[in-house]
Formats: sequence, C-alpha cells, structure tokens
Amino acid sequence: MKIGIDLGGSHIAIGVVDKNGRIIEKFEKRLKGIEKKKIKNTITSYIIENVQLLSKKHKITNIGIAIPGTVSNGIIVKSVNLGIKNFNIVEELEKEIDLPIQIRNDAKCAAIAESTYGSLKNYNRSIFLTLGTGIGGAVIINNSLLDCGDLPGCEFGHMITEKNGKQCNCGKKGCFEKYASMKALKTNLREVLGVGEEVSGKELFEIIRNNLFGTGQKSFEGGSIEAKHSEQIETVVQEFIESLSIGIANLINIFEPEAVGIGGSFVYFEEVLLDRLKKELLKDNVLFNKREEIVVKTAIFRNDAGIIGATI
Repeated sequence: MKIGIDLGGSHIAIGVVDKNGRIIEKFEKRLKGIEKKKIKNTITSYIIENVQLLSKKHKITNIGIAIPGTVSNGIIVKSVNLGIKNFNIVEELEKEIDLPIQIRNDAKCAAIAESTYGSLKNYNRSIFLTLGTGIGGAVIINNSLLDCGDLPGCEFGHMITEKNGKQCNCGKKGCFEKYASMKALKTNLREVLGVGEEVSGKELFEIIRNNLFGTGQKSFEGGSIEAKHSEQIETVVQEFIESLSIGIANLINIFEPEAVGIGGSFVYFEEVLLDRLKKELLKDNVLFNKREEIVVKTAIFRNDAGIIGATI
C-alpha cells in the first residue's frame, strides 16, 4: 500500500492507495483562517498525524505528495496559491516519518493518474489542466509526462492571456488563472449576486444550472437569487468560458493533442460548463488547425486524481 497526499490552495487530502490505483481510505481537511496563515505547520502536522495513524492500519511502503507549484529535490520552490517558497517539506516530514517520500507537481500527478487508469488512458498524446484555486497543467506524449528538466514546467496558469491584466499572486499581470480558474468563476459569480463565501460552490452550481435550464430563481441558506440576476450570471459564465477556451486553444495549437483532460473542481460543474467549452473551442477563429470534433474529458477520479497520481 502507498499513501497519496494532495495539497491544494484550500484543502489537504490524504488517501491509502492500493496496487490497482484504488483509494481504500481517505481523510480530508479544509484550510481556513489561521491554518492558512500558518500553512507550513498546518501541512506538516496534519500529514504526520495521519500518516502515523494510517501506518498502524496498513502496510505502507512509501508516500507521494502532490503539490501546486514548482517543486525540485524534495523542496517546494514556489507555490503561489499556498504562499510557500523554498520549503524543504521532505526533510521536515522525515523527522517524524520513516518512509520514502517523493513530491511532484499536483497537475502532473493528476495527469499521470488519468493517463494510467482514467479518462486519458486510451490516448497517446494529451494535455491536462487542473482548474481550482489556480490552474495547473501537464503534457502527456507517448504515454509519458513531457520532461521539462529540473523544474516541472507546464505552468499553464501563468501564461499571459491579458496584457496588463489582473494582478496575479505570482507577481505578473494577466495570468490565465486570474480569468479561467474555478476560483475566478466563483468569485465573479458571488460578486454579481452580492453574496459571500457562505454561498458554497455547490450552491453556485445550482444557481448556474437553474439559470440555464430552470426558472431563474434559486434559494440558498440566508436568501434567494432572483431572476433579475439572470443576465449577469450568463455574462459571468460566458466570459469564463471564453477565457478558458483562449488558454486551451493556445495549448492545442502548440501540442495538437488527441484529447484534453480537465480536473479540479471544474468536474463538479461539468453539466453546465463542458458543452459550452467544446462549442467555444470549435468556433472558426479559435484553433489554427480547424477540427470537426474535439475530445475534452473530465477527470474520472475527480479531485482524487492527485492522490492516486502521487503514488505512481
């Protein structure tokens, strides 16, 4: 058995993975307030506690950790969405854990899982994006990750798609993830609806679905979304789809993949976003080499792809 750990901008998930890539037990923690401010201590203490617990129940051979951002030789070089730089997480964990530990970029982990066991297993060439707090990426060529050398590369979220655009946590302006991450979509929706984070992602999905297919009104704890917001909701969703399609089209034009995989919390919005994205990508002025059809697959393992891929 192996332990896979997925670190996100707002969560930590830890799972025991068997030899067939199946998660047989999992714990997850949402990161809030002071936990985010003391992120290094939060991460290390939670991992150590749960690895020790799981090691008593299962015969664990090694640990893999999926991390958003740049990692190298056991060190988190830079993770803008975790707010961490130059942190030797492996060295810190090895003080309490006597098991081999490897770390890898989270999008690469998810891509490996989906390419090995999931939605991309029937394709030799693919690109994979994780849409969540930010946007991560990976390229699969001949069933192997594109080798970018000492640093992981494929930082799709930080390609510039808007000159002099919104300020990104990385220090640059106009990064792809400021317009096309799920955080960007949820933030923009909450803004036009005049609500805060008390309205969950699940409720936002219901609001979009109801706006597209229902009466235009959705109740949630503490209030309701009236039909008068319908046009604003549609505008936010369409701008998100256009921004996402621009970034993905750029990647398709460069790599000409057989398929595009998308993971992260986008998968929970698939019903209301995926068909619109495909249609946008097939518009005449988007792709350099026009296609009659484009294969876009959501991650079979949903948010568990990082856990599974970290162990491969």
